[in-house]
Amino acid sequence: MAKKLAPTRGNLVKLEKSCRQAESGHDLLEQKRQVLMMELVKHIDAAKEIQGDVSLVFEKAYRALERANLSLGIDMVEDIAHSVPQTDELIVRLRSVMGVEIPDIDELDETIRPSYSFYGSSSAMDDAYLSFRRVLMILTRLAEVETSVYRLAVQIRKTHRRVNALEKVVIPSSRAEAAFINSVLEEGEREDFVRMKIAKQNSDSKSNGHNSI
Repeated sequence: MAKKLAPTRGNLVKLEKSCRQAESGHDLLEQKRQVLMMELVKHIDAAKEIQGDVSLVFEKAYRALERANLSLGIDMVEDIAHSVPQTDELIVRLRSVMGVEIPDIDELDETIRPSYSFYGSSSAMDDAYLSFRRVLMILTRLAEVETSVYRLAVQIRKTHRRVNALEKVVIPSSRAEAAFINSVLEEGEREDFVRMKIAKQNSDSKSNGHNSI
C-alpha cells in the first residue's frame, strides 16, 4: 500500500504538478494510440487484399509448373531449379511510426533473368520461372504487412495498458490525495482563523477591563 503524504503545502504543490504531468502523458499516449490504430487498420486492409491474391498467384504458379513438367519432364525441371541461385535482392528498410519500426521491403523486379541455359529449356519453363518469381514478390509483400500488423498490435496493447493505468489509477489517486491534503490545509486554516479571532476577542475584553478600572 502506498504511503500517504504528509498534508503540507509543499506536498500539495508536488501532487498537483505530478497530476498535470500524468494528464499530459495520458493525452500524448491517447494520441499515439489513435495514430497507431489508423496505421494498423491500413496494414490490415492491405493484408486482407494480399491474402486474397496469394491463392490465385500460387494456383497460376503450380499450373505453370505442371506445364513445364509436361514439356521438359520432372527430372529436367528439377535440375534447372537447382541451378537457380537463392535471391539476395531483398532490401528491407525500417521506418518509425510513433516509435514502432515498420518494415518496408523494396519491390522486386519482375524482369526474367534466368540462370539456366535456353538450350534444353522451353517457354513453359520460362513461364514457370516468372510465375514463381511473382510468388516470391507477393510473399515478401505479405511478410511486410503481417510483420507490421504484429508490431503495431503489440505496441497498441502496451500503450492501451499505460493509458488505462494513468486514467484509472494514477490520475484518480493523485487527485484524491491532493483533494485530501487541500481539505486538511483548509481545515487547518479555518481553525487558525477561529483561534486568532478568539484570541483577539480575549485581548479586546482584557483591554476593556483595564480601561474601566
